[in-house]
Amino acid sequence: MKFCYKCGEEIDSEAVICPKCGVPQSNTALVVDDGNIGWGILGCCIPIVGLILFIVWRDQKPRTAKQAGLGALISVILSVVGYIFYFIVMGVTLGTINA
Repeated sequence: MKFCYKCGEEIDSEAVICPKCGVPQSNTALVVDDGNIGWGILGCCIPIVGLILFIVWRDQKPRTAKQAGLGALISVILSVVGYIFYFIVMGVTLGTINA
């Protein structure tokens, strides 16, 4: 027995097409979707790339897309928090200088 490349349903080892979702089961259809943390790190370092990878891979590689998108999201959140912190510190610093 083997499992469908797309839906994960258990199918006969000689099956050419998955009876549940209809996806061909040739070896060329095998897509590695391990959700490697490296894609999350790439998305965090370059958020626009993470967003693009998320959009492109969300159907073919959902785990990997999630990692890339999560990395981009974390980067954006950290940037916003950093800017807020910067403006608070600068406001306090300028307030003490002008006082």
